[in-house]
Amino acid sequence: MSALKTTYRFALPDSRERVFDLQLDRDTAQLPSPTDPNPPAWTELPFHQCAGCPLDKEKTRHCPAAVHLSSVIDGFTDLVSYDTVRVTVESEERAVVATLSAQQALASLMGLIMASSGCPRTAIFRPMARFHLPFSNESETAYRVAAMYLVAQHFKARAGGTADLNLDNLESVYHGMHSVNRGMAQRLRAASRQDAIVNAIVLLDVYSSLVPSAIHEILDEIKPAFAALLAAEPS
Repeated sequence: MSALKTTYRFALPDSRERVFDLQLDRDTAQLPSPTDPNPPAWTELPFHQCAGCPLDKEKTRHCPAAVHLSSVIDGFTDLVSYDTVRVTVESEERAVVATLSAQQALASLMGLIMASSGCPRTAIFRPMARFHLPFSNESETAYRVAAMYLVAQHFKARAGGTADLNLDNLESVYHGMHSVNRGMAQRLRAASRQDAIVNAIVLLDVYSSLVPSAIHEILDEIKPAFAALLAAEPS
C-alpha cells in the first residue's frame, strides 16, 4: 500500500503535546484496519448504533469509525471546547499551523478520521480526505463539497450515466450524516468527561447540515471570481 501521511500535532494548554499520524491508502483514502485487540466497550457496534447503519453486529463487532476515534479520546478527556490549542498539520506538500478552539481543532482531525475509517456511511467523504484541507471555513467547505460532487458526476457521465450538474441530489448524499453524527456523539458522551470531543462532532454536524442546504447561496458569493472562466470561448 502506498501511504498518504497526515500528521496532527496538538500543543495543549498544559504544555502537553499529542501527535496523531494518519496513513491513508493513496488510492482509496482509507485508513488501515485498527490493531487494538481490545477496543473500549463504547466502540461495540450495537452501542448507540447509528440509525440506518448497514453493518451487521453478527459480522462486525465494532464500529470502524468509533475504533479509529478511540485513539483520539486519550489525552483530551479534560479539554473543554473553548480551550485554545495550537495545531500543526503536516502532509507531504505543506504544513498548516493554526491557533483555535479545541472543538474546532478536534473537528478537523475527527472529520478526517471518520471519512477514512471504513464506515460505509462516511465513505462518500473519502475524496475530501484524500485532498484534506485542515480548518476550512464555510466557503472553502462549500467549494470543496461542490467540486467533489461534480467530479463524481464527471466520472458517472464518462461511464454512460446521467450527470447531476445542478447539484440537485447533493443534499440526499448528505442525508445519512446526521444520524451518523448523532450516534457518534452518544458514543463519545460515554467515553469523555468533557465536552470538547462531543462538541467537535456537533460542529461537524452543523457543517453537514448547513453546507448542502445552502450550497447555491454560498457558491453565488464566489461566482464573481469565475468571470473570466465563464466568458472564455472554447478554442
